[in-house]
Amino acid sequence: MVQKPMGLTSWGMLLGLSVLWGGSFFFMEVAVRELPTFTFVVLRVGLAAAVLLTLARLMGLALPRGRTVWAAFFCMGVLNNLVPFCLIAWGETRIAGGLASILNATTPLFAVVVAHMLTDDEKISVNKIIGVVVGFVGVAVMIGPTLFDGMGGHVWAQVAVLGAALSYSFAGIFGKRFKKMGVPPMLTAAGQLSASTVMLLPVALLVDRPWTIAMPDLHVWGAVLGIALLSTALAYVVYFRALAAMGATNVMLVTFLIPVTAILLSWLVLGEHLAARDFVGMAFIALGLAAIDGRLVNAWRREQCAEVPSR
Repeated sequence: MVQKPMGLTSWGMLLGLSVLWGGSFFFMEVAVRELPTFTFVVLRVGLAAAVLLTLARLMGLALPRGRTVWAAFFCMGVLNNLVPFCLIAWGETRIAGGLASILNATTPLFAVVVAHMLTDDEKISVNKIIGVVVGFVGVAVMIGPTLFDGMGGHVWAQVAVLGAALSYSFAGIFGKRFKKMGVPPMLTAAGQLSASTVMLLPVALLVDRPWTIAMPDLHVWGAVLGIALLSTALAYVVYFRALAAMGATNVMLVTFLIPVTAILLSWLVLGEHLAARDFVGMAFIALGLAAIDGRLVNAWRREQCAEVPSR
C-alpha cells in the first residue's frame, strides 16, 4: 500500500502544528524561570487535559472505559510525554539549546526507519531519504554557529535528547491505532494527557516539592495557560487528527518546521533580525519537504520522460 502525497488540508495541519509547538518556546522561556521542570510539565499537561475533558463533555463526548483503550492512553502518554519531556528537560540542563534542537530534529530520521519496520503503508523510499536528509541539513544551517556548542561533552545528555526523538517516533507509530479503535482526536488527546498527568504528578511532588515554591507572578501563569491551552490542548487535537490522516512519518516532519516558525515568530513579534543562514536553512527545509511529498519530483520525471523522443 503506497501512501498518497499530502493535500492542502494535511499541509495546513502540519503548518498549524508547527506554529503551535514553535510558539511554545515563548511560553516555556517565561515559565521555567520561576517553576521547576516537573511542576511546569504537570501544569502543562494537567491544565490541557482538564480543558479538553470539559470541552468533550460540553460536546456530549465521553472517554471510553475499556481497559484496552486506557492501556493505549497510558502507553501513548509514556512515549509522547513522560519519556521525551523528562529526557529533554534533563538533557537541556547540560547541553546548549542549539545542540539539543539539532538532536531533536533527528525525529523524522528515526520515524522513517521505525515506520518502515513496523508498518505496511509507510515504507522507506528514495524520496523520503533524500527529503529527510535535506530537511535535517536545513535545520542545522538555521541553528548556525551554536550547533556544535557542547559537542563531545555531556555525552549522556546528548543520548537523552536522541532518546526523546526516538520515543517521539515510536509514539507516532503507536498513535495510529486510535483511529482503528474509533477514538476521536479530541478524546485521544484528552485521554493521553490525562494519563500523562496521573504518571507525572507523583514525580513532581517527590522531586520538586511544589508546596515549597514561592507563588509565581501573573505573567508566569499567563505563560502556563498559553502553553497548556494552545501548545498542548489544541496542538494535540491537531496532532492526532493529522496522525490519522497523514501517517507518522509525515507528522514527524513538524520538527523541521518548528525552528522555522520559532524564528519567524521572533521576527514578527519581537522584531529580531533574520540572518542569511535563516533563509538558506528554510530553503533547504522547503526542498526536503517537497522531496518527501513527491509531487514535484514526479512532475519533473514526467516532464523529462515526455521530452524523450519515442522510437
